[in-house]
This record gives sequence, C-alpha cells and structure tokens, in this order.
Amino acid sequence: MIQRPKHILPLIVISQFAGTSLWFTGNAVLPELKQALNLNQYAVSLVTSAIMLGFIAGTLLFAFLSLADRFSPVRLFFISSIAGAFFNIAITWWAKDASSLFALRFITGFFIAGIYPVGMKIASDWYEKGLGKALGFLLGALIIGTAFPHLLKNRDFQLPWKSVLYFTSLFALIGGIIIILFVGDGPFNKKSGAFQWNALGKIFKSEKWRRAAFGYYGHMWELYTFWGFLPLMLELYAKKSGVDLNIPLLSFLIIAAGSIGSISGGYLSQYFGSAKVASLALFISGICCLLSPLMYSLPSSLFIFFMFAWGFTVSPDSPQFSTLVAQYAPEGLKGTALTIYNSIGFSISTISLIIFDYIFHFDGFWGGQNTFLLLGIGAMFGLPYMFKLIKSN
Repeated sequence: MIQRPKHILPLIVISQFAGTSLWFTGNAVLPELKQALNLNQYAVSLVTSAIMLGFIAGTLLFAFLSLADRFSPVRLFFISSIAGAFFNIAITWWAKDASSLFALRFITGFFIAGIYPVGMKIASDWYEKGLGKALGFLLGALIIGTAFPHLLKNRDFQLPWKSVLYFTSLFALIGGIIIILFVGDGPFNKKSGAFQWNALGKIFKSEKWRRAAFGYYGHMWELYTFWGFLPLMLELYAKKSGVDLNIPLLSFLIIAAGSIGSISGGYLSQYFGSAKVASLALFISGICCLLSPLMYSLPSSLFIFFMFAWGFTVSPDSPQFSTLVAQYAPEGLKGTALTIYNSIGFSISTISLIIFDYIFHFDGFWGGQNTFLLLGIGAMFGLPYMFKLIKSN
C-alpha cells in the first residue's frame, strides 16, 4: 500500500485555489473596467466569455496533444500558473479598449486550461481511491478561487481594481511554486507515451464515460451563468425591493457556499457513490432555476436564503462528475479525458453566458427576473443520462 504524505491534498487545494483566482477577476473589477475602457452593456458576457473561449482553446489543444498524460502534469501546472499570472496582470499595462481586454482575458483563460483540469489530474494521480472526496476539496478550492475577487472588491475591504489584479496574479504564481516544489507527480501517474491520434475516439467509446460527461454538460449550462450573473441578480432584487445589499460580499459568500457543498458531497460520495450525489445536486439546483422568477417577490431574508441554497447546490456535482469521468477513462488517458470533457463543458457555458446576456436585457417576458428560469434546461438534459448511469452500476 502506498503511503501518501498528509500534506499533499491541502497543498493541491491551495495551489488550485490560487490558480483559479484568475478566473473571475475580470468580473470582480467589471464596474471600473467598464468606466475605464468604455465597455457597453454586454460587458459581462464579453469579459466572461473571453476567458471561457481561451480556456476552451487551451483545453482543446492540451487534449488533442494529450499533454497532461504525455508529460509531467506538475510541470504543466507550474508553467501555466506563471503564464496565466502574467497575462492577468498585463491588463493593467496593455488593456486600452474592449478588444485588447478580450485578448488578454482570452490568453489568461488559455493558460487556466493548464491549471484547472491538470490540477484534477494531479489529484487523481495521488488519490486512486477516495477520489470523489479529494476532488470535493479540490473543486471547493476552485469555487473559493472563483469567489475570491468579489471579496477583494466588497465595500468593507475594497481594493483599487489594479491592486486586485496584482494580488491575484501574485497568488497564482505562489500556487504554481507550491505545486512543483512540495507536491510533485503522484504514484498513480501513468504516462501515455507517444502521441495518439485516436485518443479522443477511445475516450468517447465508453458508454459510461459518455453518460457521466452528458450529465456534466447539463450542469455546465447552469453553473457559470449563475456565477457570472449573480451580481446582476442581486442588483435586480435590490432595485425591485428597495433594499441596500452589499453585492460584492454577498456574491463572494453565495459562490463560496458551493465549496461547502462540494466538500460535503465528497464525503457523501463515499457512502452513496458519485453518480447519486451528482444527480441529487443537479436535481435541487434545477428546481432553484425553475423557481427563480418567484424569488424577486420574497422578503430580503428569504431571498438571501434562497440564493444561498442555490449557491450551495449548484456546484457539488462538479467534483463527482470529474470523479466519474476519471474512473471511466481508458488507461493512460485520464488527463486527456478530464481535459476534453472540460473543453466541451465550458463551450456550453460560454454559449449559455452569451444567450443569457441577451435574454436578460430583453424587454419582454423572458427578460429580467424570468431569465434564469431557462437555466433549468441543463438539469432536464443531464438527469436522464445520470439515471441511466446509476441504473447500469
């Protein structure tokens, strides 16, 4: 039996948290960027989809070349952290308009492709058993990293927007240093050897892998659109109800609640299995989507409770989907399987973000408070595949 140092998982978690803090930095400083660069009303989808498209491009390339399986994933993580940190901070120097901002966020997203899925590959190389629990902590770190820039911009601890970019870049760099100096490649790391042109075909041939992946695709229709539009949802409620909300702080706390959900789901997966935990979370968050038009008429305390419930359940399925995908991947192609499924999932998220940005600003029934009812399509799509997967196990 392989003895695993106790510090491994906490350090992977810290490194993942640090690297993924680059993700939503643009959203956290969006009001200042809109003013400084004269961005239009669709700035949310511009900034968020730019980093998503970069991430998609990166994951497609990394998956096609099977980089995380052919080379050291720890070194890939380290190099990507350095590059992502550089292009994140470069916004303060080179962003002069919407086009240059889009380009810099795109490149940052490209290198996050070497942080997020590769971090999961590193965890799977250390945790062959109990992976659902390990990834619960790891995705919890991703969620805190996603929420972190909102905390830096909340009105009780408000940093200038350039300072937010400097801080997150430094943090990501530290994460890369930790992973290469103190973690290293795990004992279950199996290199695939030479480039395999048919690697993706081998992965998609697995029926159980496809069912888990399709469940994840339904989840990704909802997740990043919810996170991306959360400040606007809170702002809309504040305007309708006439209450004063600390929107950056609430955004941080609601998104961060998902980290508790992910960690809890990791523990539950040890008793009920990853497929059942993922299905339950997808079902509950889907219900929240369908009920979302009603939340704007709730008293502020119930509205905030509803948002926390949504934030808690919108993300625990992510680590369990990743566990299933790693479990059903062909031998030696675990990193490629995680990367390609992320690539497709984030493509769906990007499409969702763009669609919902236009719907949200639509002057009609589907605009405004009724917009996010349509996020429930994701659960309706993904759950049937998960039920089939549970039945086949």
